Amino acid sequence: MSVSGSPSNIKQPAAIPKYIRFLFGGTAGMAATLFVQPLDLIKNRMQLSGEGGKARDHKSSFHAIRSIVKQEGLFGLYSGLSAGLLRQASYTTVRMGVYSTLFEKISKDGKPPNFFMKAGIGMTAGAVGAFFGTPAEISLIRMTADGRLPIAERRGYKNVFDALIRITREEGVLTLWRGCIPTIGRAMVVNAAQLASYSQAKQFILSTSYFVDNILCHFVASMISGLVTTAASMPVDIAKTRIQNMKIIDGKPEYRGALDVLTKVIRNEGLFSLWKGFTPYYARLGPHTVLTFIFLEQMNKYYRVYILGDESSGGGGL
Repeated sequence: MSVSGSPSNIKQPAAIPKYIRFLFGGTAGMAATLFVQPLDLIKNRMQLSGEGGKARDHKSSFHAIRSIVKQEGLFGLYSGLSAGLLRQASYTTVRMGVYSTLFEKISKDGKPPNFFMKAGIGMTAGAVGAFFGTPAEISLIRMTADGRLPIAERRGYKNVFDALIRITREEGVLTLWRGCIPTIGRAMVVNAAQLASYSQAKQFILSTSYFVDNILCHFVASMISGLVTTAASMPVDIAKTRIQNMKIIDGKPEYRGALDVLTKVIRNEGLFSLWKGFTPYYARLGPHTVLTFIFLEQMNKYYRVYILGDESSGGGGL
């Protein structure tokens, strides 16, 4: 018979169920998308600007905003919102759920895994999430790019479900996974950088005497994570964007693959064009990273407190 208060009688805090982790991940991503969808649209337009040897449509992010509002109206900045939300519901639900589940599984005695293990977990979560999110991703790219085309060339999808149905009917179901490899590659880079750098930054910040595990800590860690992720992932992202928006000309695709995109971009537009749209990309990814992690941490925190009755953790445990 054990003595009362001994380690054998200490009650371990209950874990958040896996399905709740997946639900919270997707909900946090969708909530963040409502705020940053215009920035995602501008980023896509900037990355497609200059494609095919044409003169650049937009000289800067501000020029892009003015042009879009003037030609498509204020709500033109929210083109593709339904696709953006579905992308988060699929991609972010899976990647956040997988990451937080693996993170908790690998953590031993409350000690988090090292940076390289976090990066590995992030890459795994990103690859799985990207596979499920690619159909919504390709719909998002096309819907946000549509307004830059002449009226006769626009696809005119009414919403993401119309896009998915028409793509399947007109181009075949496998087209929904066009660019899946660079999408997975980008997701692995993004998640290795974003999730690992967030966890590492948060761990470092909390090791100082200036922060506690609260929203300010989550904000600072998120901004660091967003900057690291932007620099690392932009070349892969521009390859993904152009492949998913490309058309078949005379029976031949514009690009043979991600490497072909990168080669042509460097040759025709210069090396630094691989970071074209850096400002809107970071302006989109930074706040999206901040909002996603803040929403996720707060949902996890309140679930622990009000559902599990665990008040020992200040944040959500990432």
